[in-house]
Amino acid sequence: MHTNDKSKLALYGGVKVRQKKMPPRKAFDDSDLKAIKAAFKYYAGKGLDFGYQGRYEQLYTDAFVKYLGAAGYCDAVNSGTSALYVALAALRLEPGSQVLVSPVTDPGTINAIILNQLRPVLADSSLDSFSIGAEEYEARLSDKIKAAVIVHIGGKAAPIDKIRGLSKSRGIYLIEDCSQAHGAKISGKKVGTFGDIAAFSTMYRKTHATGGCGGVVYTQDKNLYDMVRSFADRGKPFHRCDFNEKDPSSFLFPAHNMNIDELSCVVGLGSLKKLDGTIRRRVEFLSGLRQALHAVSGVCRIAEVSSGDSPFFCPISVEVKKISCSKSEFARAVQAEGIDINPDYRYVVCEWPWVKRYLADDISCRNAIAFRESSFNLLLNENYGQQEIKDIIQVIKKVESVFIK
Repeated sequence: MHTNDKSKLALYGGVKVRQKKMPPRKAFDDSDLKAIKAAFKYYAGKGLDFGYQGRYEQLYTDAFVKYLGAAGYCDAVNSGTSALYVALAALRLEPGSQVLVSPVTDPGTINAIILNQLRPVLADSSLDSFSIGAEEYEARLSDKIKAAVIVHIGGKAAPIDKIRGLSKSRGIYLIEDCSQAHGAKISGKKVGTFGDIAAFSTMYRKTHATGGCGGVVYTQDKNLYDMVRSFADRGKPFHRCDFNEKDPSSFLFPAHNMNIDELSCVVGLGSLKKLDGTIRRRVEFLSGLRQALHAVSGVCRIAEVSSGDSPFFCPISVEVKKISCSKSEFARAVQAEGIDINPDYRYVVCEWPWVKRYLADDISCRNAIAFRESSFNLLLNENYGQQEIKDIIQVIKKVESVFIK
């Protein structure tokens, strides 16, 4: 029923629909604690302290490669930003080289480009999306572009199959940033396996996690893998038969120590085993929510959810022409009713003042901005179920009843 009475909304003093907090994720459980205790016992039995680049990192990286379903090589590092930094460093691009990058991403992606002394070049998203579009990508190509970082944002795969063809024909290195899309697929093939090299964040909020912080680099190219290993650990030439860790004179170049510890790899092994189930539950929740929302809402919609998605967050579009308030006010009203959302996604890179001095040129990513201005992001995890669907639908109906024209 349509009403203009704002006072019924929690944002303006009314009683909110959902009184209890949305379900916490609790990604780590007793099985992880048991596995960590077993790792302690393993090293104690050898009279050693646990460190890094040991038994459990090998088990974890082997399992990660197997999960991706394509032959290759994998190195675990201490963060997603480190994974991206190392992936780019391994390409050995000339300083000042231009790197084409998705318009919407975390600062870690951009920082990795800048800290490698490279110049970011932004390409816009496709219409009604935060994901880079293949046409938008092609429009920004030039002879100066030496590499591209394609971000699979929010758990939906970017059109990486099309972008790969465009890149190969021009000799452009292709890096996939899969930090928000572990296990996402295109035509049955997992993201991370399309490009020359891929980076994953495995911090605690990600769909697949190694603990508080972590990251993974994957490639099918042995030479790139050797460079990854060296750049992740102080320039050590692990690939050389005569490598002596106690002789720094043999190291290749200056590099950071970006190693991850053994216990994080233990947690990663457990998380990897749960990953398919985690993705399935999130997809089931979003599919149910989309169907329910379509049946009742005249204002909000969710893009089609596919079995190839690995949901990290879910944009909910708002038809702003149909409401009497701004999208921001509408979204804040939804949030105030007890639903966990990001009402105003501020990860459109071209809007960050600090980054402008590093960009190769000035561009406004109009499609990405327009989508942000007409959507809000539903935050979610695998513990969301039927009650959360009911509450979200009730909240949106309540807010629409006040603001719909």
